[in-house]
Amino acid sequence: LAGTRVESVDVTLPGGRRVKGEWVYGPRTPTSETELSSISQGAIYYVHGSGYAVCSPKTHRRLTSWLSALTGLPVFCIDYRLAPKHRFPTAADDVRAGWDWLVDTNGVPPKQIVIAGDSAGGHLSVDLLLQPEVATSPPAAMVLLSPLYDLTFELSLARERIRPDPATRAASAVRLVGLYHGGVDLTHQRLTLNVAGGPALPPTLIQAGGAEMLQEDARQLAADIRTAGGRCELQIWPHQVHVFQALPRMTPEAAKAMAYVARFIAHALQDARAVTEEVH
Repeated sequence: LAGTRVESVDVTLPGGRRVKGEWVYGPRTPTSETELSSISQGAIYYVHGSGYAVCSPKTHRRLTSWLSALTGLPVFCIDYRLAPKHRFPTAADDVRAGWDWLVDTNGVPPKQIVIAGDSAGGHLSVDLLLQPEVATSPPAAMVLLSPLYDLTFELSLARERIRPDPATRAASAVRLVGLYHGGVDLTHQRLTLNVAGGPALPPTLIQAGGAEMLQEDARQLAADIRTAGGRCELQIWPHQVHVFQALPRMTPEAAKAMAYVARFIAHALQDARAVTEEVH
């Protein structure tokens, strides 16, 4: 978007973990001229998707700048290392390092952060929130766009037999994601995520397209979040494809969906601030 400002991040945390990514400030969004610790409205931590093997903050910049413009919040998009050069759990560990950098190094309170992700970034986001140290002090909310949840793709294959996805095939997704897990048993607790038996996740919005195979992942994840005691709003947008929010020139529904995302984030941060004020 015109007027978007980007600040690159490449830092090393105590202990040697490296955090790479970028801050994205949409038009009229305050920049980091003030310290991040003074953020009063909040920030968005964005985890991009595309099968753990492709894409980057740069490829997703149109989406993150749009999200920043709609919310008036800065967006930090993590540049996690990709497969096949870097296999499981590298991407997940990089996402955790980015969270620790935001909270511990920059001093942004978790309740002023909303985590958002698309596709495989959805799986990485949920994995982050299930980690005990994060679960005890979670973000204000989570927004997931067409999240990947079932890495076996059995849910996708079942959906494909009913109605094929117009944009991709489950077999192709299996091969792509296989570059990440590299033969590690998919029952591993950080690959098959135990959401239903885990801690209650923060308020969550899930959007998926009605034409995509991952809509079944969205349905199952929403059900598991509710089983664990969390609040989850699930939206299946009829006739839409995978991460249709990134295709505003192709589908007018993208703008409507993103406007809803922005309202959800605003309400979630407002609710989190109200709870914090009551505690203090």
